[in-house]
Amino acid sequence: MAEIIEPFEFKQCISILKSTGKKAKNLRELRDVIEAVSDECIFHHTYQYFIKGHVLEYTNDFAHWAGESLEERALSEHLSNIDPYDFKNINNLRNELLGVIDEYLKRFPEPREAMPGDEFCFNETMTLIFPVGIRAKNLAEFLTAIKYVETGSVYYHFYEARIRLGSGIDDFSRWIEDAFGKRELVELIRAIDPFMHSLEGIREHITEAVEEEVRKDMEVIDRCLTSI
Repeated sequence: MAEIIEPFEFKQCISILKSTGKKAKNLRELRDVIEAVSDECIFHHTYQYFIKGHVLEYTNDFAHWAGESLEERALSEHLSNIDPYDFKNINNLRNELLGVIDEYLKRFPEPREAMPGDEFCFNETMTLIFPVGIRAKNLAEFLTAIKYVETGSVYYHFYEARIRLGSGIDDFSRWIEDAFGKRELVELIRAIDPFMHSLEGIREHITEAVEEEVRKDMEVIDRCLTSI
């Protein structure tokens, strides 16, 4: 494996949770609080849903609560169909959430209430990003690293990168594309559905794709050495 000038530097993020003190016990209250809370709160309950141990049936905390606590399955499905990465800013995402809930309330104007103690609690987070001290200069080193880095690192480079880079691009595939031009591998990684897997599932799919590419590269090297 040829070394490159710019190695891939693994970073990690951790979130420090902060309660807003706001709660909702039914959909009307949820809707009103969503309209009023900070962008950081909306960000936490949508984009950062994936860094938590989450149920794959849902894609954000609002959908999760609607489905599990209120048993409003139809609404939870509509909320889960909202892709936060489709929006250029939090306010547009907020408006989409409000629109879905408003439309549901038109059809079902008497929403049920959550059981006491099962209200929706609105939180914010302060996110810290830091390097983990691991760099990869080639695909073999990258493969070793991706197997063992913390899930917070997988989240940062696969999910959070979509906000920074846009267009559904993650840090892993961008580095592989820029450094090696391996379009097939790049497309395999970008084809991984971010909503259908846990962080460990994302890691497993990336590992499998890179392992296969490293294996093919080693076979080419072996053939070259044999022919000498």
